[in-house]
Amino acid sequence: MTASVANSFITVNPDELRFQFELEKQTYCDLKVLNNTENYVAFKVKTTSPKKYFVRPNTGVIHPWDSCIIRVTLQAQQEYPPNMQCKDKFLLQSTVVAPNTDVDDLPPDTFSKGEKSIEDLKLRVLYISPSSPHGSIEDDPDSSQTIQRLKEEKDAAVLQTRQLQQELDMLKRRRNRKGTPGFSITFAMFVGAIGLLFGLLLKLSLSSPVPPTE
Repeated sequence: MTASVANSFITVNPDELRFQFELEKQTYCDLKVLNNTENYVAFKVKTTSPKKYFVRPNTGVIHPWDSCIIRVTLQAQQEYPPNMQCKDKFLLQSTVVAPNTDVDDLPPDTFSKGEKSIEDLKLRVLYISPSSPHGSIEDDPDSSQTIQRLKEEKDAAVLQTRQLQQELDMLKRRRNRKGTPGFSITFAMFVGAIGLLFGLLLKLSLSSPVPPTE
């Protein structure tokens, strides 16, 4: 369960933006913003690196006790940050507005410091390597089923490979005793099948999540 962060107006979940970082590939993080009050609450999202991120919606109005989803997209990057550390920050401002206010009706000075109360929530950014055990696996509710399925497929591939290897050894012994008609075709089929299974086994091994080391 992910942690939340809140002020007197809104609650935001999660409390940080986590992006699974891959070169030249977009990735996104969703923020759920809940209005904790009986008032209409307006919000605005700001970031220290506006060219790197695409935020929709970056401004909005949430009805009393209602919520909305903000999607923050990390644009495709050409190089890895040093040590996969990110210094970018996000600021989510919120303030109470008049009832039935629409986002298009917000005045330009809605989030300007003045007499009205404006509250800030700061969110840090975390980049996750695709190979990290703390990446998407723990955020995927079906991850345990996926891992189990991969293990079952790998075990089945291992068993089939062993069976084919045994049959191939038997054909070799028969060949040594006497020439078997059609052996070359059968032999080629078995070799091809074993090659395909070894390829599948290697793919499954590479795709299986690596458990975290203590």
